[in-house]
Amino acid sequence: MRTATTQLGGTGELNWAGNYRYGATAIHRPRTVDVVRALVSAAPKVRAVGSRHSFNSIADSSGILISLEDLEPDISIDAAALTVSVSGGTRYGTLAAELGRHGFALANLASLPHISVAGAIATATHGSGDTNGNLATSVAALELVCADGTVRTLSRGSSPGFDGAVVGLGALGIVTRVTLDIEPHFEVRQDVFEQLPWGTVLANFDAVTSSAYSVSLFTDWSGGTVAQAWLKSRIPDGGTSTGAHAAVRTGFFDSPGGAGGPDPASRTFFGGTAAPSARHPLPGVSAENCTEQLGVAGTWAERLAHFRMAFTPSSGEELQSEYFVPREHAVAAIGIMRGLSEAVTPLLQVAEIRTVAHDRLWLSPAYGQASVGLHFTWKPDQEAVERVLPLIEEGLAPLGARPHWAKLFTADAAALAPLYPRFADFRKLAEGMDPEGKFRNEFLERKVFG
Repeated sequence: MRTATTQLGGTGELNWAGNYRYGATAIHRPRTVDVVRALVSAAPKVRAVGSRHSFNSIADSSGILISLEDLEPDISIDAAALTVSVSGGTRYGTLAAELGRHGFALANLASLPHISVAGAIATATHGSGDTNGNLATSVAALELVCADGTVRTLSRGSSPGFDGAVVGLGALGIVTRVTLDIEPHFEVRQDVFEQLPWGTVLANFDAVTSSAYSVSLFTDWSGGTVAQAWLKSRIPDGGTSTGAHAAVRTGFFDSPGGAGGPDPASRTFFGGTAAPSARHPLPGVSAENCTEQLGVAGTWAERLAHFRMAFTPSSGEELQSEYFVPREHAVAAIGIMRGLSEAVTPLLQVAEIRTVAHDRLWLSPAYGQASVGLHFTWKPDQEAVERVLPLIEEGLAPLGARPHWAKLFTADAAALAPLYPRFADFRKLAEGMDPEGKFRNEFLERKVFG
């Protein structure tokens, strides 16, 4: 078999952040799908591992791990259908560059373009924007290697269980290929505003988050202001990045002024002022590895992510958690987090507030409801973080908060099942596709199968 293998011998390799050591016996890096099939067929326990941007044990196995990073991206664009087919281990930054060369785009990107396509969609990873679904909502078809080594393709609209399989948590098989929706190329400008008064933001929350194609609010939950607002505004065809009408109707430059709202003349935004230079979300950190700001137009691939593909993100310096609440509970959830500031803020590097459109994917945190994500980038002190997570989960529980599957959280299957109307249907789907539990691991047993 053509495969590069790392023998772990129980010592394990580390994840992206260095807080989790894999316990699998080996990591295989096959170069062909046929080798993936042979590995899966022969293994009693197996899981796929992506770019390792997970902060818990979701991608681990008591058997072997399979990384698809050595498979050729094999990017195939169907211009008529407006789709692209790509190997599951391909990173979004690689895919974005190829789409850009051919005049096409993805609807959105996550903060980092370095993550793998299959890993991101399996955990409902997302960007921001009131009308933007998470990355998994762009999936039109999946190719999976099943437990017996056979290859199965599931397609939107024609395959039973498709909506359950997309955010599949790796429980159904190894996703070797993904077909995604694409659209014509577009350009984006990015503007950062600082020190927005919380009172103004909360009184106008819907207006704030709808003021651009993608909006992110950065805070540490303390004090009277939001530290930064990042606005990514689509530029219409033939438009320019300068002037008061540079952005499309969802851009803040076309929003009415007054009542603390956007004011293109004074460069203010809901009481915040325009950053005079490029910013990093973390105070005092160089913006060198961030996507360009200050209203300079660029391609979608160079603006929708927060960080540039050319710079490898640092590892070992952070932990992450995230909770999603229904859109209508956003202001209440923010109030709860501000009330927990005394316990939470000392452990934080930064928190980010983003919006996600509703979807129909069974285990997506945005299933059936437009959602607001409360993201926590923690200092690398796992014991202290794990002590504060129950406080956050208890505080947000009355609002129906759903955690991000690949980040740190404490809820188990008993607590999670009531939050997802199709939870039992997913269990049934997984049991049907993997009756012997080849793809299950300790994480799935605790968090999904109970």
